Amino acid sequence: MTASFITPPTTPRLGAHHGGSRAPAAVALLLALAPGVPAVRAGQALRPAEQGPPVQLFTEEELARYGGEEEEDQPIYMAVKGVVFDVTSGKEFYRRGAPYNALTGKDSTRGVAKMSLDPADLTHDTTGLTAEELKSLDDVFNKVYKAKYPIVGYAARRILNEDGSPNLDFQPEDQPHFDTKDEF
Repeated sequence: MTASFITPPTTPRLGAHHGGSRAPAAVALLLALAPGVPAVRAGQALRPAEQGPPVQLFTEEELARYGGEEEEDQPIYMAVKGVVFDVTSGKEFYRRGAPYNALTGKDSTRGVAKMSLDPADLTHDTTGLTAEELKSLDDVFNKVYKAKYPIVGYAARRILNEDGSPNLDFQPEDQPHFDTKDEF
């Protein structure tokens, strides 16, 4: 099963997880207001302005399906700062049994900031991180993940507030051009 596209037909599932039936309308409103994000009509997937696959919205449960533990040919995803990256091209680091597999299938922002694979650090929560850890997070986010791996979507918590209302601070990430053959 694939992750949800940001379209009215699939967003009703978010209502159950994010505070009621306002979620589909909230996502549509947020996407209409977000700079750089084209308007979305019913039945239409959100696509980046230039080209590429549709941008997907991932709940924690959906992201967990892409942890490198399943089928050999399934993509491997991880999130940092609520941005979901396809790290499949680095599968020697991220597949089952590989050194960084613990980071996959979830938002591992805290673990990336602390350079930690401790299960307690494999979360989106950045509460209590030091200035040095936050700088490290930004450096790794921009110089490793955004520079090397395609963005395939966003964690639901980055786009929606806990009550299901739109996160008005949401900004889609720009991604520099990268060439996967130069990665490793």
